[in-house]
Amino acid sequence: MTSFKFKSMAVAVFIFGLFLLPQAQAARMKIKKMNYSASWKAYLNEDANIKPLKEYPYEACFREAAKTYDLPLTLLLAFARGESDFNPRAKSSKSCYGIMQIQWPGTAGDLGLSSITELYNPCKNIKAGAKYIKMMTKRYNGDLHLAIAAYNYGPGRIPRDTQPWSIPQGANWYSGYIYHHLQKVLAGAGPGKAVAATKHKYTPGTKIPVILFHNPFRAMDFLAYFKERAPDIRLDWFRTTLGETYIVMVTDTEQEKRKSILRMKKLGYYLDLKKEFQ
Repeated sequence: MTSFKFKSMAVAVFIFGLFLLPQAQAARMKIKKMNYSASWKAYLNEDANIKPLKEYPYEACFREAAKTYDLPLTLLLAFARGESDFNPRAKSSKSCYGIMQIQWPGTAGDLGLSSITELYNPCKNIKAGAKYIKMMTKRYNGDLHLAIAAYNYGPGRIPRDTQPWSIPQGANWYSGYIYHHLQKVLAGAGPGKAVAATKHKYTPGTKIPVILFHNPFRAMDFLAYFKERAPDIRLDWFRTTLGETYIVMVTDTEQEKRKSILRMKKLGYYLDLKKEFQ
């Protein structure tokens, strides 16, 4: 009982620090941020040709777009997972539509799309997203970190000659956000690793809301905190239609759901199963 109370108090202190003590977080709460510029360069040099182990929705469309614009398949899948989790009907509060969340009417028009109906077409949306990514990589001379940041932040807010380390915090966060989803796509795969003839299909799973953050960096800290202490719990993070960041617990079966909820409870975090994020 004493151990359980201690764990509960530790989690409470951590959450308190995330929300109320942004300037005075203890060192143990602070998660070291990655150099995403270097991470994306390593991906292009070492992992860009890795084949994903799972079969993803609309994969034929992704493969065609990757071939057309000479982009890694896993990169496009990472964008789609992070932007909509492969939902062709996704819509944000900023008028972004479809799997790759193409902004209407500005960006969509620049990409040759003339109606919202076209944005809801999975293959057209994926192709448009790939085209936009390619435009950004050319604009930034192949710097994928800057290209990804500009995909979300807008090229007008990130000058061509900017240095990777000097971009706005939010743009840097978005690059890291897509990199997180890339790791999910690459999970279990590797250079030279054989891909099964019949691949398991990717499914979004049942997402149970855990906590919502207005500050995405605090979401990263929260995720890392629990990943270190309970790697068996499948926690993931996505964005709401309002652009906020939320953590979810992903489960495929009722047994996994019960086990994960109990594990979170033992760590001092109680889930509200009635909670919803838009």
